[in-house]
Formats: sequence, structure tokens, C-alpha cells
Amino acid sequence: MKIFFDFEKPLADLQQQIDKVKQVEDKTKVDMSATVNELQEKFEATKDQIYNNLTGWQRVQISRHPERPYTLQYLELMCDDFIELHGDRTVGDDKAIIGGFGTIGGHTAMFIGHQKGRNTKERQYRNFGMANPEGYRKALRLMKLAEKFNKPIITLIDTPGAFPGLEAEERGQGEAIARNLLEMAVLKVPVICVIIGEGASGGALGLAIGDKVFMLENSWYSVISPENCSTILWKTWENKEKAAEVLKLSSTEMYKNKLIDGVIKEPVGGAHQDPVAMATTLKKHLLKDLKELQNKNIDQLVTERIDKFCSMGVVLEE
Repeated sequence: MKIFFDFEKPLADLQQQIDKVKQVEDKTKVDMSATVNELQEKFEATKDQIYNNLTGWQRVQISRHPERPYTLQYLELMCDDFIELHGDRTVGDDKAIIGGFGTIGGHTAMFIGHQKGRNTKERQYRNFGMANPEGYRKALRLMKLAEKFNKPIITLIDTPGAFPGLEAEERGQGEAIARNLLEMAVLKVPVICVIIGEGASGGALGLAIGDKVFMLENSWYSVISPENCSTILWKTWENKEKAAEVLKLSSTEMYKNKLIDGVIKEPVGGAHQDPVAMATTLKKHLLKDLKELQNKNIDQLVTERIDKFCSMGVVLEE
């Protein structure tokens, strides 16, 4: 059964009509293909109208769709093989972040990404994609391993934020993320980062310092979620739609503000509508940029990476 959001109600109604007509056709054996085709055409036209005029909040909703592809699904669809590596060699193995070497289009790369779960048990196991400090330290260990063997790094980001628990803070959550920002800025291998779903706060930024940073069309990237922003500014979640617009968190707004390098188109309706097509599109983008980045001199690569992020803000000294 398909899951529809509130703004997709016209589509849900049309789909219900199509299903009923097909049921009548099966029972009566009367040819009703003309009616089905008419409703299907109306469905597609309505679909295009809705998805060509999405608000920021609606894109946030799509980014959280329970059937949206996660990191492991992309790796399964894009890579010829993938070997997962575990542990930060200090505390443990954070299941919210996965990483390992994989082969894509003849290239061996280090893949690192957040992983959520499909059901309650998986979500608890993956901590809802919210990493602890050991997750970011595992990611850094794998990045350094890739640098040692001169292999490019690809990160797939999808998190509602780093885990905010007391124990995470006690183990140095802020330091772990800050260390990743520092180290990723000077890695002597190509680094490509893609926001595939939610990109919230430092939890996302801890894997997002790269030569190329992309967003899938219906992903979002911001210092805070719309709900939490609404709570802080208006003391209620009710203004989350307004907050989403004010935050300029959508892929188009982020690209317009020169905070990312590009937007990767999704199938109409979101990546969950056709994960195979989405993975194929993403793979083409990754291979094109890997080829471009691997032809660059390492010193030039690092300098351009640092300059790119330094140009995003202004520091005034008094």
C-alpha cells in the first residue's frame, strides 16, 4: 500500500478511483480500459503539478519518507561489491554510520554514510541515523585509511542530527565532529559528499566537507530542523512550514546561495518512487566527478577545497 502525505491527497483520491475501476473490471469482465487510461492521465498531470511546486516543508516530508532509499540500498544498487569495515578502535562500532571499500564503475572508493532503519527494531539498532562520537571517529579512521591507499572518498548523508544524549556529550560529540571538519578539509584524496535525505546540523556537517557537495532534489540541509526552529522562535511546532521557508533549506535554495555544488534530479515524486533509477542517476554523477577530481593535482585539490568553504562566510575582526 502506497504512503501519501497530506499534500498528495489528490493523488491518493485518484489512485483509489483507479483501483476501484480495475476491481469492477475484474468482477464484471467489462472493458474499462478507456476509463482507467483517462484517470491515469489525470493522475500523471496532477502529479506533475504538485511536484513542480513543492514548498520547503513538503520537501522535508519527502526526505523523510519511510520508503526512501538509505545508504546501504544505494551501495547495493551502485556498487559491484562492498566490504563494510567496523569500529573506531576506541569505544565501539556505531551502527548509525556505515563505511567500507566498494567498487563503482571500475573505481575503488571508500563509502561512508548514515544509515536509518525501515522498522522499529532496525531504527533502534541504527539509533535512527543519529551517530555517537564513535561513529564520527570511525568515519575519520576510514577516511585516513582511504588516504593511505590513495582512494577517493564518497559520503552519503542522511541524519536528523548527531545523537544529543548526555553520554554522547561525555564522550566528546562536539570534538569528534570538529575533528572531522578539520581533517576532511586537508585530506589528500578526492572527497565527494551527497545529501541523500536529511542533512541536519553538525550531524550532517561531520561528513560533508568535500571537493564536491551535492544534494538530491528532495533532500534538505540546515543548521536546525524546521520543527526545532519553530519551537525556539515561536514556542510551538505549529510554524514548522514557515520555518522551513525561512531557513532556505531546500536543494534549490542551497544551490542558489552557493553552499552546494549542484542538485541531483530525483524521479517525479521522490527517490522512493524508483530507487533503481535514482541510484543509476547518482552513480553517473559520482563517476563523472570522480574522473574530474582524480585528474587534479593533490595540492590544488586541497587548496580549492579550503578556499571553497572559506568563501562561504565573512569574518570581521575588531
